[in-house]
Amino acid sequence: ANRPGSKVSQGMMDAFWLQGMQAGHKNTLDCIKAFSETDFTQDLKRFDVPTLILHGDDDQIVPIGASALRSSELVENAILKIYKGAPHGLMYTHKDQLNEDLLAFLKMENKMELRR
Repeated sequence: ANRPGSKVSQGMMDAFWLQGMQAGHKNTLDCIKAFSETDFTQDLKRFDVPTLILHGDDDQIVPIGASALRSSELVENAILKIYKGAPHGLMYTHKDQLNEDLLAFLKMENKMELRR
């Protein structure tokens, strides 16, 4: 909804508005400050568990390059799944594909666990 050609339903805009209103202005701003200014590099380098990183390539809130792409470089053996055309909130807009990918990842990890 923030640029020409963007296809966002009124329901999606209303849901994001409601989420923001429930959180309150100060809490929302504090959250944005925390996630945008915190360097998680060292934490991500220490991940030693199977990790699935999911991100939409049309996320206008969290830049994919500084988040998912960078995280997938830092987390050893991470699996990166990019959803073409998916916005921030892809769990609402791409829920069927997301659920399929999560189940596939969990099944894959379960098989690996059984081999140990």
